[in-house]
Amino acid sequence: MNPLNILLLGTQGSGKGTQATRLSEYFNIPTISTGEILREEMEKGTELGKLAQSYINRGNLVPDDVVSSIVRKELSRDKYVDGVILDGYPRNIVQAETLADFFTLNYVLLIDISDEEAVKRVTGRRICPKCGENYHINFNPPKEDEICDKCKTKLESREDTTPEAVETRLKVYHSLTEPLVGFYKDKGILIKINGEQGIAEVFEEILTKLKEHGLHNEEK
Repeated sequence: MNPLNILLLGTQGSGKGTQATRLSEYFNIPTISTGEILREEMEKGTELGKLAQSYINRGNLVPDDVVSSIVRKELSRDKYVDGVILDGYPRNIVQAETLADFFTLNYVLLIDISDEEAVKRVTGRRICPKCGENYHINFNPPKEDEICDKCKTKLESREDTTPEAVETRLKVYHSLTEPLVGFYKDKGILIKINGEQGIAEVFEEILTKLKEHGLHNEEK
């Protein structure tokens, strides 16, 4: 049976991570988080890890070729022989072209939400600084406004969930990552999903559209 290799695309707040977990469980294939494997390489002190660390220590982004080499090394492991869910790589056209040289994607899922929805979802996140409990002012609010249900501590917003931080990340997404939509559409493997639904509804649409695109012939 052919491996099932899926890439998830979408802005911050689109729910890619949630859907990646669901797809991983449903098809019984692992996910790859670029951030996690970068940290593993650095913790192990491998040559690639040391190289990546040297850029990070200088406050620079890890170059595309280094990130791609780390992903290529990871994808060569036996655990991905039946397939993988990619989330966070490739992030731009250069990385996508490099990936295509050594790896075949079957489907690219674009979890599509508006910028307004992204801002609403991300800026509504709250965390308790004492016990770490997570909330959302719209989707999972505390019983008492801005107060943790568990320990009664005043909730806080993380630095990366401020409107300014979200707007910055959206600009980066639109300039660097959004061109991947056209790149994979031209290859005939892009599937657009309405991300402005509930989690279960998004997942059902993903499964329906995957089957419409022939996945029933490969389903695990």
